[in-house]
Amino acid sequence: MKVGWVFDRRFLQHDLGGVHVECPARLEVIVEALRGAALLEHLAALRFSPATFEQLALVHDPAYVELVQLMCDGGFTFIGSPDTYLCAASYHVAALAAGGVLAACDAVMAGEVVRAFCAVRPPGHHAEADQALGFCLFNHVAIAAEHLVRRHGVTRVAIVDFDAHHGNGTQHMFQRRRDVLYVSLHERPGSLEFPGTGHAGERGCGDGLGYTLNVPLDRYCGQREYLEAVDRHVLPALHRYRPQVLLISAGFDALAGDNVAHLSLDPESYGPLTDALVAVACRHSQGRVVSVLEGGYDLGHLGAAVVAHVRALSADL
Repeated sequence: MKVGWVFDRRFLQHDLGGVHVECPARLEVIVEALRGAALLEHLAALRFSPATFEQLALVHDPAYVELVQLMCDGGFTFIGSPDTYLCAASYHVAALAAGGVLAACDAVMAGEVVRAFCAVRPPGHHAEADQALGFCLFNHVAIAAEHLVRRHGVTRVAIVDFDAHHGNGTQHMFQRRRDVLYVSLHERPGSLEFPGTGHAGERGCGDGLGYTLNVPLDRYCGQREYLEAVDRHVLPALHRYRPQVLLISAGFDALAGDNVAHLSLDPESYGPLTDALVAVACRHSQGRVVSVLEGGYDLGHLGAAVVAHVRALSADL
């Protein structure tokens, strides 16, 4: 069985038209790297359509969803802060990205594919319920988790976020709940100014206390330290939780050459990292994994990192 593949050239239409690290070329280098590694031909392209207003509003305030569309239609060039840019196509591209992730979840739950990789943009894990932040308009992984709970009756969804930046939006959306476990590996707050959340003491609240796990990493952390943190903290938490589906916020900005953070992974590091997560899914989740692209801005090495990730997702299929 092949790994599901979510990609559409319309994702390239979200474009500032100038210099910005979150650029269409990110997806172009990923596609070319997968093609060059002879992986693209072994992926199963999934059909999908834009997420509906109601699907976006699963985790976002309806007024916020309307605001994003109105601002795109009105010609605004950013929302929330100048680094989270907009163009006329941005609402439709972000809705299409969310729809692609939902289609991947449906395909995995239907048994059409066991795993899927969603090469989507703009990224999503910083988007709050009512606020755009950090290049993110809609929180694709959070929408997917809520969809799995409501549409498919899943009672234990795990989200593992290995972007170099903490997924503040995802954490806040689920921090009071037990049906979604949020686990994040990221550069330590204070070492990395944005978003300023993700301290180890943030463990959820109310009924969700203990269902948030943050694993802050020191500057210049490399593969050895990174995988040690996975073995010591992430894997035990996942095994205790026994997720029925595993979602991955797959950010690749922990690469040594990525200027938005200060971690030191090599592209090949994403192979053993993914292997460990797939092993958890095989033990508890019938192998079910949906991986969603978040950050990753070193165009010289991003493609190789995604190849290592996708190769690991495909290894036993």
